[in-house]
Amino acid sequence: MERFSYHRPSGLDEAVRAVGPHGKFIAGGTNLVDLMKYDVERPNRLVDVARIPGLDRIEPLPDGGLRIGALVSNSALAYDERVQRDYPLLSRAILSGASPQLRNAATTGGNLLQRTRCYYFYDAGTPCNKREPGTGCPARTGRNRIHAILGTSEHCIATHPSDMCVALAALEAVVRVSGPGGERAIPMAEFHRLPGDRPEIDTTLAPDEIVTAVDLPAPRFPRHFTYLKLRDRLSYAFALVSVAVGLEMEGETVRDARIALGGVAHKPWRVPAAEALLRGRTAGKEAFGEAAAALLQGARGFGDNDFKIELARRAINRALAQAAAGKPQSVADKRIA
Repeated sequence: MERFSYHRPSGLDEAVRAVGPHGKFIAGGTNLVDLMKYDVERPNRLVDVARIPGLDRIEPLPDGGLRIGALVSNSALAYDERVQRDYPLLSRAILSGASPQLRNAATTGGNLLQRTRCYYFYDAGTPCNKREPGTGCPARTGRNRIHAILGTSEHCIATHPSDMCVALAALEAVVRVSGPGGERAIPMAEFHRLPGDRPEIDTTLAPDEIVTAVDLPAPRFPRHFTYLKLRDRLSYAFALVSVAVGLEMEGETVRDARIALGGVAHKPWRVPAAEALLRGRTAGKEAFGEAAAALLQGARGFGDNDFKIELARRAINRALAQAAAGKPQSVADKRIA
């Protein structure tokens, strides 16, 4: 671990001024500290934002939605009564990730910014375009069982690891950030980016901007939803494939749909055209199969992860069936319903 200075600001403006071009904001530290220990991240300054007042609240919005402060812990968010009642998809997704100890420390803002769990990214002794641009992507021809099948580039096939972000994508949340230029709002669909030729850049956040909150729109999908997570073991593990689904149903007819995939791309994966295929259709295998095909159009494996394409297709169909029936995947019993 490299030497670094430590600063604890009293407010947002001070935090933004203090971070500098090579500094990092830290709150729970559940990802950043690991990366520093592995010599992957080498900030010259840590700016501790964990005690900035006002960012640890969940507050109602005028339109009926909720504003989630960036310092709200994953546990507090998942177990909040309003979230469990109005946004159960988000609660289930958070409870599907990490361990209770990590959820108690991890924050909403930090979850948005966590980095890939690619083997090569974490191993400072191997090349990695995400860690050191221009050195190559050995995952393309190496061990790539957990890697992306959608939105990849010749420079990177890493995946985004968050469960919470997949649900936020399906719910069409908005990320609020603050920086020297003031405040701005970034739709969840635009917050994370695909690797392209700059895989070292994970988000559209500027280096001197800080996440302050996440806004949830007015409640949707309180009954017909599911978060289905497929992983190597039922205990703490990252998703091979996950599916967040929210449906508006009228009898057996799908009136509206939102679907987001995790574990398959550099960002939570949404295809609005696939959702449109479900509108006005009878919930069933035919419609679900067409939506799955549209979501996975262009999917490509790299050897070890070829199985993910079929796994994702089946997961999408199963998740849509669960949501349509109003029988979401259980968090307590992780066996597939």
